[in-house]
Amino acid sequence: MEGNQTWITDITLLGFQVGSALEILLCGLFSVFYTLTLLGNGVIFGIICLDCKLHTPMYFFLSHLAIVDMSYASNNVPKMLTNLMNQKSTISFLPCIMQTFLYLAFAHIECLILVVMSYDRYVAICHPLRYNVLMSGRVCTVLAVASWVFSFLLALVHLVLILRLPFCGPHEINHFFCEILSVLKLACTDTWLNQVVIFAACVFILVGPLCLVLVSYSCILVAILRIQSGVGHRKAFSTCSSHLCVVGLFFGSAIVMYMAPNSHHPEEQQKVLSLFYCLFNPMLNPLIYSLRNAEVKGALRRALRKERLM
Repeated sequence: MEGNQTWITDITLLGFQVGSALEILLCGLFSVFYTLTLLGNGVIFGIICLDCKLHTPMYFFLSHLAIVDMSYASNNVPKMLTNLMNQKSTISFLPCIMQTFLYLAFAHIECLILVVMSYDRYVAICHPLRYNVLMSGRVCTVLAVASWVFSFLLALVHLVLILRLPFCGPHEINHFFCEILSVLKLACTDTWLNQVVIFAACVFILVGPLCLVLVSYSCILVAILRIQSGVGHRKAFSTCSSHLCVVGLFFGSAIVMYMAPNSHHPEEQQKVLSLFYCLFNPMLNPLIYSLRNAEVKGALRRALRKERLM
């Protein structure tokens, strides 16, 4: 690179450029949301670990989803809260890149875990007699480990491609965390390869899994309509509808953010979309699963009764 280019050491996150009164309000509101995210997902994870009746493949993957949601929110939200309190928050370049790496890794894991959960529901409803074989403990462990390993490897590809770029300014990111598209704007060279890899990864990690989920639930819907028992209908719809709500929220916001043309999404709108999949979705997931799932509500009641007896 040319000698007159200066390398970035510190980056300013502009965050939400609003008045001080609104910043205080948003800081308090997002702090509550973040607390609810940690509390809700922590409760879901704890109940699944402690209640033997929830030691099934579906709740095994739900516990992984809870871990991912807590990690995902913790990677982004604390910096956002600091940004709101300090108006302009500075972050060093390497921690910024690490935040981008973890944000991508956790997002990829969530996509894959949601696909695996849809496959679990497909096997449970469409092939109940083979469920214990197709979703054995070993198979579940392999699927979970593969999701984590593959997600971090894919995020590592993005990280390597980012680090090969020369960064010489501007020293500001118009976002509340180091989101990958915002980080690429700091580069002083063409980022076409990064953009192509991001789009290809979106097709592979968003569109592909979403198609698999839709196919799974199309088969599930046909199988549910064949169930004669009213109780069977209700139980199947209860577990599947909660999962579909989570899938719709996460995949919808992510696809709009990364696969729609950039001209349709001004920077302020991108921040709002980012809030959906890094704060609102992790907060809503435990609420959706606890409110719409009879087994989770039953486990909660059993845990509260034990607490009272003690």
